[in-house]
Amino acid sequence: MSEALAVPLIIQGGMGVGISNWRLARAVSLKGQLGVVSGTGIDSVFVRRLQDGDPGGHMRRAMQKFPIPRVAADALRLYFRAEGRPPDVPYKVLPKYRQVVSKVRQQLTMLAAFVEVHLAKEGHAGLVGMNLLTKVQIPNLPSLYGAMLGGVDFILMGAGIPREIPGALDLLAQGQPASLRLDVEGPPAGAVEYLRLDPREHWNGETPPEVRRPQFLAIVASNSLAIVLARKASGKVDGFVIEGPMGGGHNAPSRGELRSNERGEPVYGLRDEVDLEAMRALGSPFWIAGGVGWPERLRQARNAGAAGIQVGTLFAYCDESGMAEEIKRSVLAHAARGEVDVRTDSRVSPTGYPFKVVDWSANPAAGVVRERICDLGYLRSPYFKSEGKIGYRCAAEPVDAFVSKGGTAQDTEGRKCLCNSLMATIGCGQVRADGWVEPPLVTSGVDLKLISVFLAGRSRYSAADVIDYLT
Repeated sequence: MSEALAVPLIIQGGMGVGISNWRLARAVSLKGQLGVVSGTGIDSVFVRRLQDGDPGGHMRRAMQKFPIPRVAADALRLYFRAEGRPPDVPYKVLPKYRQVVSKVRQQLTMLAAFVEVHLAKEGHAGLVGMNLLTKVQIPNLPSLYGAMLGGVDFILMGAGIPREIPGALDLLAQGQPASLRLDVEGPPAGAVEYLRLDPREHWNGETPPEVRRPQFLAIVASNSLAIVLARKASGKVDGFVIEGPMGGGHNAPSRGELRSNERGEPVYGLRDEVDLEAMRALGSPFWIAGGVGWPERLRQARNAGAAGIQVGTLFAYCDESGMAEEIKRSVLAHAARGEVDVRTDSRVSPTGYPFKVVDWSANPAAGVVRERICDLGYLRSPYFKSEGKIGYRCAAEPVDAFVSKGGTAQDTEGRKCLCNSLMATIGCGQVRADGWVEPPLVTSGVDLKLISVFLAGRSRYSAADVIDYLT
């Protein structure tokens, strides 16, 4: 059962692939606010840390606490390299997720989510959440269950309509089987597909332990969606994060007629503004996100009835974030001089959602033309083949492959492999056969262009500095 909702003033954004890592979440939590780890691709992040030698032994320390020891032992045997991975050696890659995967594949994801949450919560009683993307459908159930085994306090989900997640949390907390509807393109009439996880399958016939049901916060871009979720979700939605189009990463598409400015960015209008009076009327706590990383915006949010704010960009560049150090330092140095650009690219993400991209003169990805390779597959879309079976395609995979699966060449134009590029942004870029390394892609909210005000001459800062500044 849910406990009384804790209401933090500041929620740290659950950013990217490994940007919001356990170190950042722990630092925020220790300051009395809600630290959040990113669960997106956490299984791949986890095994790459092991292959890089697990500096400090943190992964291995947390693995010893996982309540199914044989799962941790198998992962250690398969992926840990005590001497670390030579820089010219490719990472071992996990099998791509499908609707039905092996029990072992699910368990590795459970383990990775557990480790990240356990480390974020280690040694203190503060609050820790995990952020997952609704549209990255297939790994979500094992990610949720692993995080719950680790004692996660909050689950935050947006980038879609997470209507079924609250009920799944209720069932998993009781050790009961949970399912989520799988969105499949081109379904035959009446066809409904599901993703399933049965905790009982992972405990060798023993009764699974009951775990605490975390609070659930839905990330929404409109009060109409918040109202739908409050009334029709499969279980209790404990609160809402209202995310505006100024935030980094994926943004909701603009509502109404699609319009673009001279840079090709979507134009947002009055229909995209959230009615805060309607949000207050729902009676659930809500936080405002997207371009709010300023003390006065926190005051304004509170005056408007919000519980507080969610902040991403300032935390993304602090010392504890998972962004590769050389990228972090380079972007901050240029941002301090006003030499960065943040644009909303409607084409770059294979999902079709607008996605914010940072550019600066020292961008290591500038001019790099990568070979189209889809070997991680988190953003693949399931579709029905002509014979009725489910296939998987991604607009960033090789064009011929995408077209052969029923896609169009036009849909591939401008698309980039976010899976591989975001892994590169945290220093885990894959090494390819001819020696080239996957280029990074940096995303931030528009506040990055004004970060010099916060820096005030500094070249680096901590998560604690961010919280002290905001409060």
